[in-house]
Amino acid sequence: MEAWIQGVMEQFGYVGVFLLIMVENLFPPIPSEVILTFGGFMTTSTDLSIWGVVLASTLGSVVGAIILYGVGSLLDVERLEKIVDRWGHILRLTRADIHKADNWFDKYGIWTVFFCRFVPLIRSLISLPAGMSNMNFGLFVFFTTLGSLIWNTVLIYLGAAVGSQWEVIVHYMDIYSTIAYAVIAIVMIAFIAWFIKSNKKK
Repeated sequence: MEAWIQGVMEQFGYVGVFLLIMVENLFPPIPSEVILTFGGFMTTSTDLSIWGVVLASTLGSVVGAIILYGVGSLLDVERLEKIVDRWGHILRLTRADIHKADNWFDKYGIWTVFFCRFVPLIRSLISLPAGMSNMNFGLFVFFTTLGSLIWNTVLIYLGAAVGSQWEVIVHYMDIYSTIAYAVIAIVMIAFIAWFIKSNKKK
């Protein structure tokens, strides 16, 4: 996959960066770390500029996030309630659980969208619950742009700084991703345990 990513970027330049990052948002398994750090390296060996790559990648991030936000908005609270009414007894979910989650996102969604932009995989998927909760679109775009701009700029500058050794950055980002996934798994397990325990009490 890395060879394919490099080929696209070498052939299409800024447009390739934009398309790859947009697709990465829609299909998280595509590693943004490779795209961004290699993009940074390309600024040292081609006519591409750092800020040109930053702009193209951030635009791709925002467009991809907006698409997922739109998908999430199709699964609004009302539709989720219908799903719970039919399958809730199997999923162990009630309408009250949906409203609690929706209220939580209404309260903390802005910062969740921003900070999740720095977490691999989740940085893409967070757009779905944002759309599902009908988060203010303007705020969603603003904080998505801000978080993506920071993430993209850091990795692109790192790629430019190390030049041909850009794969070293990818190695350390893999370690960061592993730690992030482990933390997410622990949090999810703790949440599921708390959820089951709360339902038993009821």
